[in-house]
Amino acid sequence: MAGRIEDYALIGDMQTAALVCNSGSIDWLCLPRFDSGACFAALLGDERNGSWRVAPRGADTCTRRRYRGDSLVLETEWETADGAVRVVDFMPPRHEAPDVVRIVQGVTGRVEVRSELRLRFDYGRIVPWVRRHDGQIAAVAGPDSVYLRTDADTYGEDLTTYADFSVGAGDEVSFVLTWHPSHLPPPRPVEARHELAATESVWRDWLGCCTYAGEWGDAVRRSLVTLKALTYQPTGGVVAAPTTSLPEDLGGVRNWDYRYCWLRDATLLLQALLRSGYTDEAREWREWLVRAVAGDPADLQIMYGVAGERRLLEYELPWLAGYESSTPVRVGNAAVEQLQLDVYGEVLDALSLARHTGLDTYAPSWALQRQLMNYLEGRWREPDEGIWEVRGPRRHFTHSKIMCWVACDRAVRAVEQSDLAGPLERWRALREEIHRDVCTRGYDPDLGSFTQYYGGKELDAALLLIPQVGFLPVSDPRVRGTVEAVQRELQVDGFVLRYPTGEEAAGDGLQGGEGAFLACSFWLADALHMIGRTGEARDLFERLLDLRNDVGLLAEEYDPRYQRQVGNFPQAFSHVGLVNTAYNLGATGQTAAPFE
Repeated sequence: MAGRIEDYALIGDMQTAALVCNSGSIDWLCLPRFDSGACFAALLGDERNGSWRVAPRGADTCTRRRYRGDSLVLETEWETADGAVRVVDFMPPRHEAPDVVRIVQGVTGRVEVRSELRLRFDYGRIVPWVRRHDGQIAAVAGPDSVYLRTDADTYGEDLTTYADFSVGAGDEVSFVLTWHPSHLPPPRPVEARHELAATESVWRDWLGCCTYAGEWGDAVRRSLVTLKALTYQPTGGVVAAPTTSLPEDLGGVRNWDYRYCWLRDATLLLQALLRSGYTDEAREWREWLVRAVAGDPADLQIMYGVAGERRLLEYELPWLAGYESSTPVRVGNAAVEQLQLDVYGEVLDALSLARHTGLDTYAPSWALQRQLMNYLEGRWREPDEGIWEVRGPRRHFTHSKIMCWVACDRAVRAVEQSDLAGPLERWRALREEIHRDVCTRGYDPDLGSFTQYYGGKELDAALLLIPQVGFLPVSDPRVRGTVEAVQRELQVDGFVLRYPTGEEAAGDGLQGGEGAFLACSFWLADALHMIGRTGEARDLFERLLDLRNDVGLLAEEYDPRYQRQVGNFPQAFSHVGLVNTAYNLGATGQTAAPFE
């Protein structure tokens, strides 16, 4: 059985990533990209679906683990009756091919260690042909081949490659696992010790650029490292998470593939990177964004593949039992076909931020933004599926309309402040029309709050962003009323749900509920700070920090019923929220909306 979601740590090479359990087992790894088929899929099934455990014989959970400094090099230690042993896990920045390196180090005494390698391609479905080749173990099936090089003697049994050995104080045994296309000659093996030093150096140099100097430095730096690890380096795209189908409701059906890049993350991600001194990463993300959305505005999608791919066909993997029996296990994401009008606002907001900070020097991007505005003018009145990708009926979601206003507002500012050409008076009139429409139809005076959709009574945590995007000032009583209503109606154990679920809600087309959404909980901390309740905001932020696992990682959600992290892991949106809230709470006075 897989561990709890919070039992996992992340290693990666900025093109893919692996999850390492505190038992010493790698239970999830897709090669060669984040969105490739998994060769270790025990996370969503069992060990027969692929895993690689290196640990003392007979031992279970480790004694302790940590990342080396601010790097993505993981150290896991066990103390046994015979002595202590350490396993160092990492993925070096990619050279010829992706590598996973595991170094077993004796600390004290003499400890018996076992490596159990079960390679299964195509998400645990295909057992490869395994043989010895030039001193390595070679596993081949279809287009995939994986090579294992190690100091230890290996043997095969029950479709598993084992190595049994012992280490004393000062001893080291290394394993290097390398993927390569099966039709090509094997890549040159890397040298484990050399790559360890080089990998630590890469992360140390990268963190050296971080400009954050506030009181939550460890948490911010770990979140930034995580965001960098979730970046597909060849293109600059940032995946929402490296996993698929980790459930939002344990045992339920809310299981989605998050190994893609969402436009909704754009502005907040840019803010986190720019605030922290990572201009190059912000520019690469902005360039990915422009390439991805280029083309007919009618074809704008809410998400894309890591290189900007548009076809993300959703299908199910029935041979996988699902994480804690949470089925179906899905690959791809059908939400890519949805109409979500908010993405137009998010794209124009992100490109406005890029322009405001000097990133946007790409002239054709303004022509693209004008096309997006022209399209939005004729579509903003339509119902859509909204930011949360509901699979129920389309509605006039208030947040979507607000983000249409944001698109107009940023277009107007571009003409007014940056001397760019555009129909200024028409866009000003449209901005005013949308603002009036939202305030008339999206606000419920009886509730004293904006609502999730026009004519409804339900709330939506996305409405906490109203003052951050500049739709209304924090001094407006409707802002305070909305913040207080969200606190009253959507908080569970102090954390924030995205929106109501279950039989009493209007319905999102799915069974069951979900945990508290961590990004929304960070948004509440921001909103409380903005309306002057900074003590409450800091208390909430500290509680959110306490939800991180032992190596500082957050999933998408937290389920107060079971006191467990749920959803895909680690989640970029959660770590973006952490970084931005740390900056917001460290600022003097109220947090300002962008460009005010």
